[in-house]
Amino acid sequence: MNLRRKLLWIDGLGALAAGVAVLSLSAWLSSWYGLPRSFLIFLALVNLVYASFSLSLAARWRRPMGLILLLALANLTWAVLCWRWAIVWREVASPFGLAHLVVEGLYVGILGGLEWRWRELLQVKPRLPLRVDLLHVLACGRRRAWWAV
Repeated sequence: MNLRRKLLWIDGLGALAAGVAVLSLSAWLSSWYGLPRSFLIFLALVNLVYASFSLSLAARWRRPMGLILLLALANLTWAVLCWRWAIVWREVASPFGLAHLVVEGLYVGILGGLEWRWRELLQVKPRLPLRVDLLHVLACGRRRAWWAV
């Protein structure tokens, strides 16, 4: 698997999984992490909003550079915020809560760095041989070969 080809999908699906997991387990995680439930719900909702943006960008054939840069900067900003919250909550949060914030910050920071590094390559979705773009078929009502799109 070429990481560059799947990076936006990894980013979006990771945010979706984190958002759904934290939102659905927020009551239990609140006591385990030693963090307020409202804070965990906020984290989950931000992850879900971010996932919708990232996945919608991943599904596009042509990705505007501005949106890729916004995605990378959002990841880098979220990483800094996660680490800041780890410092702010260090007296209250359990080691598991702090670990969650630090690891999430590390994960999204690495993704943001890779998206920044590969921003030119991420502008165009890689095409696979003999693949038909479903949205193109629905929009145009006919099939076109992958090389003619």
